Amino acid sequence: MRKIKILFVVVLLVNYLHAQSVTPVDYVNTLVGSQSKNSLSNGNTYPAIALPWGMNFWMPQTGKMGDGWAYTYDADKIRGFKQTHQPSPWINDYGQFAIMPVVGEPQFDEDKRASWFSHKSEIAKPYYYSVYLADHDVQTEISPTMRAVIFRFTFPQNDKSFIVVDAFDEGSYVKIIPSENKIIGYTTKNNGGVPDNFKNYFVIVFDKPFTYKSTVSDNVTTLNKLEAESKHAGAIIGFSTKKGEVVHARVASSFIGFEQAELNLKELGNDSFDQIKEKGRKEWNKVLGKIEVEDGNIDNLRTFYSCLYRSVLFPRSFYEIDAKGNVVHYSPYNGQVVPGYMFTDSGFWDTFRCLFPFVNLMYPTMSSKMQEGLVNAYKESGFLPEWASPGHRGCMVGNNSASIVADAYLKGMKGYDIETLWKAVVHGTNAVHPNISSTGRLGYEYYNKLGYVPYDVNIKENAARTLEYAYDDWCIYKLGKKLGKSEKEIGIYALRAMNYKNLFDPSHKLMRGKNQDGSFQSPFNPLKWGDAFTEGNSWHYTWSVFHDPQGLIDLMGGKADFNRMMDSVFVMSPTFDDSYYHGVIHEIREMQIMNMGQYAHGNQPIQHMLYLYNYSGEPWKAQYWIREVMDKLYTSAPDGYCGDEDNGQTSAWYVFSAMGFYPVCPGSNEYVLGSPLFKSVKLHLENGKQVTIETDNNSKANRYVSSMTVNGSLFPKNYLTQDLLTQGAKIRFNMSALPNKQRGTKAADFPYSFSTELRK
Repeated sequence: MRKIKILFVVVLLVNYLHAQSVTPVDYVNTLVGSQSKNSLSNGNTYPAIALPWGMNFWMPQTGKMGDGWAYTYDADKIRGFKQTHQPSPWINDYGQFAIMPVVGEPQFDEDKRASWFSHKSEIAKPYYYSVYLADHDVQTEISPTMRAVIFRFTFPQNDKSFIVVDAFDEGSYVKIIPSENKIIGYTTKNNGGVPDNFKNYFVIVFDKPFTYKSTVSDNVTTLNKLEAESKHAGAIIGFSTKKGEVVHARVASSFIGFEQAELNLKELGNDSFDQIKEKGRKEWNKVLGKIEVEDGNIDNLRTFYSCLYRSVLFPRSFYEIDAKGNVVHYSPYNGQVVPGYMFTDSGFWDTFRCLFPFVNLMYPTMSSKMQEGLVNAYKESGFLPEWASPGHRGCMVGNNSASIVADAYLKGMKGYDIETLWKAVVHGTNAVHPNISSTGRLGYEYYNKLGYVPYDVNIKENAARTLEYAYDDWCIYKLGKKLGKSEKEIGIYALRAMNYKNLFDPSHKLMRGKNQDGSFQSPFNPLKWGDAFTEGNSWHYTWSVFHDPQGLIDLMGGKADFNRMMDSVFVMSPTFDDSYYHGVIHEIREMQIMNMGQYAHGNQPIQHMLYLYNYSGEPWKAQYWIREVMDKLYTSAPDGYCGDEDNGQTSAWYVFSAMGFYPVCPGSNEYVLGSPLFKSVKLHLENGKQVTIETDNNSKANRYVSSMTVNGSLFPKNYLTQDLLTQGAKIRFNMSALPNKQRGTKAADFPYSFSTELRK
């Protein structure tokens, strides 16, 4: 009996020590969202092997060359291991090349070299990836730095072991340098947004001499030819290997040139594979560890840190460090190599909502660098980007760079040229890019004259543009006020911030497209996706008055009518009109199958809506629905999202919401309260301050906030401020299974609205 007790104590001790050794990155599943396809997105992600905000990501490639769905969980073969810069399958990739070990015959063709694999023999972590390639009996391991990566291949006994380097089509070059065990090359493959001289230069150094050498040019393999430049170039090197023999490849790339690629390779130093892997693990824990979560539900922890991982990948660093230690970048706007920071691969239509506010709160130093990158983008192209990958891309609507700029500066980011950014946001209100109509403001002439973009002037998604321009004008007004600009200069933006009212149809209590003559579009079906709106319908976009919910409440006839309209979103069936798209787009299907009525969390326009109950005296409804979304629509499984993840936005929504608050209106300095998910959260801010968020009686059933204290004092408000958080705060929620219908119901407790500010 005594032996059993001792054994029991030992087991408990082992489990305790194991629990103590688990770090934030250990909870991350990089495969979340990868069980996706063109017709249905469960995230449309891939397992990015990278460091936070890294310049180069790596991934196992299951899809064919050029396929935006380059890795899908349901695939069973790997074609190669690809350097990728892809932000989304819809935007696709650039600066890509692949490496693949093979045995038997030196196969270059991506289908012939492909190998079966199993997720059971796959380890996918942010800083480390490992998989067994069954057809070649080769174990492949990968560990990255910001601009470089190290491979470790474990080969079988074979006289014909090879490594294939595929520089991809659309123009590429390779050169084998046997005396240095090296391959260099470049790829030009892209999907737009690049100058004519765009190249991604790479260098690969092996630790084993080559006994076989060939290059490939447009599917023709030539033995002992060491150089190839063609539409589709590649290289194959080979050697004899013993059973279990390890071959390393050290790889780096540059958008500047071969010499810079060699400099970037020095990121690996003389470190071994395991040392690089451990450094990557530490870097991820440093970044993820800024938020320390304590909870008994391991599934929620896995979901949280997997979302946090996705929240710090984009925007991507697009700068390099030259031989003198200076920050430089190849400009994706003018093709020149110039000083300073540059970031890319972010669609602001998605990420202005909470991804950038999250970076502003938790990683302000990185945010300031991103703002400097925007300064450079404007100087190099004459416009701020709206969707960059790597340069301007034609995608989505809005002028939300104004929100990105305003929120950062209003929340205290420093160290960059804000006056240039002021000129940039003002310029964007009166211009549209000559080649990329989604950059600047398409329809600005109508908007500035009429107060809306008309429905009948051949500008698609006009109502969505109007609503977002109005919010963006409010951002510009608030930024100008902070900068001390005169009322004469900024007053016009305050007036235009109210342009959302021009589209409100009181007969439906919904936003509706309006013709040039002032009449509403007719016929009008509020369930029609697209048309006047962007990837949504009127029930989704009506709430896009981030800066003035009170004004929207007034238009609807008061809080009771507003709340009934909000409730209706969930009461209605998930019916839709897809006639604008001539078929069911994936965003529609994702709303339909989630069984939450017209609420379409899988796309961004409505993601803030749940929090609007805090403005209308029924905050407990926000608490209910926020928990419903977190509990039902997010998991840590490969199908763990309910739509496109979109460069960190949908992930950052979960991160914020799980902590208990959300930035409904970037630029307002406020975070609106929801329903905290965890027992305890600690935010370790860059300024050395700490925010602790504790919850009592928290459980899946106890989703309602019964009471709340901040720094020991009862706190009735429905929002927290940036100043309160950055000074350090102790926040405690008391949760209940029943809603407290007295808390947060007074006007003084409601979050910011522009209408309320103007009345003061």
